[in-house]
Amino acid sequence: MAGEANEDVRAMSFEQALDALEKIVVDLERGDVALDQSIRIYERGEALKAHCDRLLKAAEDKVEKIRLSRDGKPVGTEPLDGE
Repeated sequence: MAGEANEDVRAMSFEQALDALEKIVVDLERGDVALDQSIRIYERGEALKAHCDRLLKAAEDKVEKIRLSRDGKPVGTEPLDGE
């Protein structure tokens, strides 16, 4: 049920998800949210965090390091982490 309520999260960009997550943190820190609503928004926060983690991992997988020759000219790329 909580997963269905957060289906829209998968369509969010990283920036949108991060903004929504920050708003949830502010709301929860304020402490004036009813318990049942706190649980729902906490679950949404978990879904947003997982989505941000997936997007960051995908971005990390795409980042490459440019290899340079001895004279400083680009000669190719390799994964940033060397794998």
